[in-house]
Amino acid sequence: MTTTADATVSEIRGPRKLGPLTPLVGEWEGDVGVDLSYHNDDDVTDRTSYFEKASFAPIPIQENGQQKLWGLKYSMTAWRHGEEAMDPFHDEFGFLLWDKANGQVMRNVVFGRGIAILAGSDAGSHDTQLHFNATPGDPSYGILQNKYLMERAEIEDFTSSFTIIDDETISYTSDLVLRLAAAGVTMHHTDENTLRRVKRFHPSQA
Repeated sequence: MTTTADATVSEIRGPRKLGPLTPLVGEWEGDVGVDLSYHNDDDVTDRTSYFEKASFAPIPIQENGQQKLWGLKYSMTAWRHGEEAMDPFHDEFGFLLWDKANGQVMRNVVFGRGIAILAGSDAGSHDTQLHFNATPGDPSYGILQNKYLMERAEIEDFTSSFTIIDDETISYTSDLVLRLAAAGVTMHHTDENTLRRVKRFHPSQA
């Protein structure tokens, strides 16, 4: 039987200085990932299933004059099913940032393919769905990509979201809109997965 006192204690998770990023802290794994992308070798657009590991760890408060940002450094690494003991097919590193005063979340991410993105949107401190949007040329939330990609697979738009399903489960979606010069078409490169927490971070584990 759960008492009122027990329920109250279970809902208290500290001061939530990380705002809506608070539930993400820890290490996660997911085995139901699906990647929809163009496969150059076969000249087809197809789906690939994958296994993934992710880590989100707090960083020191970042101060820009009057602005204070709380945040997480993160990494997400994915292996195609059947290739878990081989090199990953996707690896990214970045920061998730919370600007409490301005009600903004940001995703500052770098991909090994020569792509850098700063995406963001409005968010409340207890939101359970976080959106990150960026477009090329935007002075705040924009996209940089190397010359080869600009000529052959230019990114025209980026949208992603994280959803807090419960205390131990999150999911995400990601969508890159690409202009494929060779095919003369625009396509969506999408990724989605559901992750479950495998480790919480505490001072004794540092």
